[in-house]
Amino acid sequence: MAGDRDEGGRDLTRKAAARTARLAALPMSYAGRRAVGFGKRLGGRPAEAVMSEVQQRTAEQIFRTLGQLKGGAMKMGQMLSVLEAALPEEAAAPYRDELTKLQDAAPPMATRTVKQILARELGADWQERLTWLDGGPSAAASIGQVHKGTWHDGREVAVKVQYPDAGQNLRADLKALARLAKSVGPLFPGMELGPLVAELQERSTDELDYALEAEAQRAFAAEFRDDPDIVVPDVVEVGETVLITEWMDSAHSLARTIAEGTTEERDHYGELFSRFLFSGPGRTGMLHADPHPGNYRVIPAADGGLGQLGVLDYGAVARLPDRSLPRAMGALIRIGGQEDDVALLEGLRREGFVRDKVTVDPHLVLDYLEPFITPTKVERFRFSRAWMREVFQRINDPRNPAFNVALKLNLPPSYLLIHRTWLGGIGVLCQLEAEAPFRAILEEWLPGFAEEPV
Repeated sequence: MAGDRDEGGRDLTRKAAARTARLAALPMSYAGRRAVGFGKRLGGRPAEAVMSEVQQRTAEQIFRTLGQLKGGAMKMGQMLSVLEAALPEEAAAPYRDELTKLQDAAPPMATRTVKQILARELGADWQERLTWLDGGPSAAASIGQVHKGTWHDGREVAVKVQYPDAGQNLRADLKALARLAKSVGPLFPGMELGPLVAELQERSTDELDYALEAEAQRAFAAEFRDDPDIVVPDVVEVGETVLITEWMDSAHSLARTIAEGTTEERDHYGELFSRFLFSGPGRTGMLHADPHPGNYRVIPAADGGLGQLGVLDYGAVARLPDRSLPRAMGALIRIGGQEDDVALLEGLRREGFVRDKVTVDPHLVLDYLEPFITPTKVERFRFSRAWMREVFQRINDPRNPAFNVALKLNLPPSYLLIHRTWLGGIGVLCQLEAEAPFRAILEEWLPGFAEEPV
């Protein structure tokens, strides 16, 4: 098996066949555990205890595998982690700890390998510009890891280095996951994994392009430079597989706030998260489209109190045609909040969400779109796992009349990344259990939302 090895002896690059085999083993292992569990129930063990054990072991294997493989496998795990709040509690509880591990960490790459990549990308004299480099990574994710360093002008910097064969492994994983989506799907009740994999495949090239990422990060850094609430580190140097940015001191990511934060902290950082998500498009013409909590860092105030929110990772960015979110989107959400289901359906047809010859009940459409509409109907909305779970289970219940609405709706390509980001953002807010002035934020930043129909 070819490839560099990290200090623990794990292979960082694996042949595509070996990676695919590990992914293919996941549904088979789950089926095997269910069969063993059935035997235990026949032997007298309580069904709930057996099922919990099966889910826990399955969760550990799934997310250990996704994390170790990095690439598209880990990307998939991170996307699932954002939507964890929608899972039924009996499914979410065993998965939650393993899911959140993917929001902050992954197995590291060897320091020797990192230095070889830096020499190749920055030249033999790279150590004259990067005068100090921490031997161990400060963060590791799906296609690269980050080391702290010192630039020649004295600035502390974050050095992001792409894993060897990251592109090959990313594409191989996504191809394998696309084939396995149906068989792995039962592990995540109510979630359609196929569209998630398809979207990852669509934007995989952009994710690997550090020059494109640097361009986006520079734009966000320039726009938010004097913002009192949001911090975006600027770009210092970029190469094909190396991206060096200003270092950002932070206490921890939103993942820890989700796990341990007070109500005050959850509300404060949930509001800042919302403001960044919706103000970014109008201020930069781009949507930061990777809302998992590991990309958002808590920066406490000087007195240790509530502070700013730092935002990292601009590899997944939607460049918006009109340099803002679509005006029709804001108008449709406003109309939905007014419960004008007929006007809502007409607007959805104009935007291509419902094809001309498709017949659908307007009231059921309104019911189906509740996750996007309900938070806008009050001054402050308390997001919660219980609310998201109830909505998700209802619209995914075949006995519910709204269930068939999903089959009749069409998602135009221009809305694909916007839709997934919005849904992911709601997932994070529900994990935070945050209360936020969501309606006021949309009135300020979502075109069309505060305007009356023409």
